[in-house]
Amino acid sequence: MEHVVKELNSIVEEYTGKFNQFSEAELADKPIPHKWSKKEVIGHLIDSAQNNLRRFIVCQYESAPPKIVYEQDFWVEAINYQLISGAEVINLWRLVNNQVANVLSGMHKEFYSKTCNTSKDGEQLRTLEWLAEDYVKHMKHHLNQVIENSFDIVYP
Repeated sequence: MEHVVKELNSIVEEYTGKFNQFSEAELADKPIPHKWSKKEVIGHLIDSAQNNLRRFIVCQYESAPPKIVYEQDFWVEAINYQLISGAEVINLWRLVNNQVANVLSGMHKEFYSKTCNTSKDGEQLRTLEWLAEDYVKHMKHHLNQVIENSFDIVYP
C-alpha cells in the first residue's frame, strides 16, 4: 500500500500545479457536446475518490462485503462541475485525494484482503489492495484525457 500512497501523493502534487495552469475557458471547453470537459474529467476523479474513499473505510469494518456502486455519468451531471469554478474543482480534487492517501496510509495490513462489491449487476468482489492499485491506474487513464500522453498506461 505504501507504494500506492507514494505514487498518489506525487501525482496529486504534480497535477495540481499543471491543472492550475489552465484558464477557466480551457477547463470548461467541451470539444464535443456529449464528452466531458477537462473540468468534468477532474470532477469525475473527485467523484471516484469519494466513492473509493467510502469503500476504503466501510470495507474495513463491515463483516460482509458491502456493495458500493458508482454511477459516474449521473454523478458528474448531478454535481454539474461546469458551473463550479475551475479553482474550486482543482482544490477539491487535491483535498479529497489527500484524504484518500491518508486513509490508505493508515490502513492496517490485515484489511488489505477485505473485499467490496463494486458491481452494478450481480457481484464483483475486489480486495481493498486491488481497489487502491486500480484507483491510481484509473486516475492516470483520466489524467491522459486532461493532459495527453501524461502516462503510458492502458486501462480497461
